[in-house]
Amino acid sequence: MAPRRYRQGKRRLTAEETRQRIVEAALALHADQGVVATSMKDIAARADVGIGTVYHHFPTYEDVVQACGARSMVITRPPTPEIFAGLGPLDLRLERLVQELFAYYERYPAFERGRCDRDKLPVLAEGIARRERMLEAVVREAFLPVGSPDAFVRATVALTDFAVYRSLTASGLSTQEAVTQIIEVLLAWLRSILPAPTA
Repeated sequence: MAPRRYRQGKRRLTAEETRQRIVEAALALHADQGVVATSMKDIAARADVGIGTVYHHFPTYEDVVQACGARSMVITRPPTPEIFAGLGPLDLRLERLVQELFAYYERYPAFERGRCDRDKLPVLAEGIARRERMLEAVVREAFLPVGSPDAFVRATVALTDFAVYRSLTASGLSTQEAVTQIIEVLLAWLRSILPAPTA
């Protein structure tokens, strides 16, 4: 009986490795050509497996997209409210916010491509919406010292959006230089609105 259990365990490991190879292939294709433009056939070729193997692990393309979303969360490590642990003053929290968001965008350049495809694939739209809500929650947490006013949150979400990051870095700025510019804009704006000791 023991040898049989060993063989079954080995088969499971091989299946898990194959599944992971398929997900990694799909992620690479999504980054290269977009989610909607990628087919199951493309994924099979990139993963060097048969098309039947892809369908065995992922009966639908939506299943592939969901698995890729879960994997990208692990790889890209989006910021969470915990980034503000130990930070009280609003200015320090906003600096941390912009640093963490732009570092995340640098790790996840395919994020914008997914947003462009969202209206063509409902499962992708759901995943992108979840990610955006998560990032908005982090922005809201940054403003906790002043009650997280909706107007502040909305404006900061816009100023720290991936499109802003991409525009600044495409103009030749490094990620850190882009961070510095956005922090300066945010702090100047808030100092014009909030009492000096708070901002």
